[in-house]
Amino acid sequence: MMKIAVGTKNKAKLKAVEKVVQDTLTNEFEIQAISVASNVAKQPFSEEETRQGAINRAIAAREQTGAEVGFGLEGGVKWIGNALYLCNWAALATVDTVYTAAGAQIPLPKEVAQALLTGEELGPIMDCYVGEQDTRQNAGAIGVFTDGLIDRAEMFEPIVMMLVGQYRYWAKQ
Repeated sequence: MMKIAVGTKNKAKLKAVEKVVQDTLTNEFEIQAISVASNVAKQPFSEEETRQGAINRAIAAREQTGAEVGFGLEGGVKWIGNALYLCNWAALATVDTVYTAAGAQIPLPKEVAQALLTGEELGPIMDCYVGEQDTRQNAGAIGVFTDGLIDRAEMFEPIVMMLVGQYRYWAKQ
């Protein structure tokens, strides 16, 4: 049985890892969700910071649990021109290697961007924006701004698939 650690307890992120691992890596696995620090800002504001948060979470999750692999998934925002876009990164850490991948990017409405610029995190902003709770655990901003066509778990699935693909490829070399 493969022991897998995920550096979060966020339901959407866990769902993405579980689905991809089951579909592409192994049917015999145990996932341990563990809250670990990203060691970046609560609201990452660049590709670099978001990527580093994912790496930090993957390494910490693997090290703290002794798992064979650790996953870290991080959502952030970045500037493109004068618009703030969603960005998201994930990492898979083994004892001696870290694989990374990135995914979907869409612009955020100006009122959401303005709230982010005041220092608020996207999750609570989205809760206020849609009048719901735990948006980040479910549809996420991606789900809201794609009219429900893709939710946060589905957004992370291709990124996790890219990680598992790299892991599988290099394991054969």
